[in-house]
Amino acid sequence: MDTRIFKIDPEDIDIRKIREAGEILREGGLVAFPTETVYGLGGDACDAGASEAIYAAKGRPSDNPLIVHICEFSQLEEIAADLPDTARVLADAFWPGPMTLIVNKNQVIPHETTGGLDTVAVRFPSHPIANALIRESGCMIAAPSANTSGRPSPTQARHVIEDLKGKIDAIIDGGPVDIGLESTIVDLTEQVPTILRPGYINKHMLEEAVGEVRVDPGILGKENVHIRPKAPGMRYKHYAPKGNLKIVSGDREKVIEEINRLAAAGETEGKKVGIIATDETRDLYKAGIVISIGDRDDEYQIAHNLFDVLREMDECGAELIYSEEFSTPEIGNAIMNRLLKAAAHQVIEV
Repeated sequence: MDTRIFKIDPEDIDIRKIREAGEILREGGLVAFPTETVYGLGGDACDAGASEAIYAAKGRPSDNPLIVHICEFSQLEEIAADLPDTARVLADAFWPGPMTLIVNKNQVIPHETTGGLDTVAVRFPSHPIANALIRESGCMIAAPSANTSGRPSPTQARHVIEDLKGKIDAIIDGGPVDIGLESTIVDLTEQVPTILRPGYINKHMLEEAVGEVRVDPGILGKENVHIRPKAPGMRYKHYAPKGNLKIVSGDREKVIEEINRLAAAGETEGKKVGIIATDETRDLYKAGIVISIGDRDDEYQIAHNLFDVLREMDECGAELIYSEEFSTPEIGNAIMNRLLKAAAHQVIEV
């Protein structure tokens, strides 16, 4: 398949290119596009065939639900059944923006889009290209992250090209994304709103809007592989680099000492070793390929750089990768949720 590349400036949108991409979606094709979180792989959410094509292009399990992207709250009302009042409250507070709501669905969105579930995940992105594409296509757009399933999520168009060129109809290159982590997912089908995936919008922010909010216990633990996932990424290994990633947790000095020991041992065995450090610690490592994820005091920088760093580890051919832990006050749960999944929950405590 010949994949077309549309380069579009988000601050000066070429509406002709957007309309061309929209036509591809209307005809059942797939278009990757930037959002404020990561790049998404879009298809018409109401077209079962398009959703099946998304699963095929990504190599994604078909019971892993897709997120429906909208550009008006009224579209949520069109596809939801028994929409709770909290949906409007949260939408008023955080939409457009990096929050996904799970609600009971009616028959408008097919089960192929929702992974066979009677619920649907919906979000209203704030990125100008995403919004323009939804409006001009006339489609609600089903869009998981635009990467091969299990790989680090794409934060730049070149990541999408690396994974999906030749497998999809078009890619919109809108430059690097802003946030770099996927949206916060909130389940509204239970009595108490429940966070199923942490993100930029944290628990405290949600509680200020609606009161009590729960956190799904599987977020930082090993999820139950015997249940059908209710939100994207709840069961399967995600975000993983090609090398074997392990997280080293504990007192800073002991972490550095242990990573230095492990890196030296790995190189003695003839392995190429990668180390994920911070600006403060990168010069303290004596072996391996050391990449800083950013300033430890700037958690939003760490979040923004996480997937880029994981892909850099692939580019340099790291076979063994050791990472410091990044438990930070505001979005530390979101960062560690992604890092734990990338490491298949391999944690070395020191």
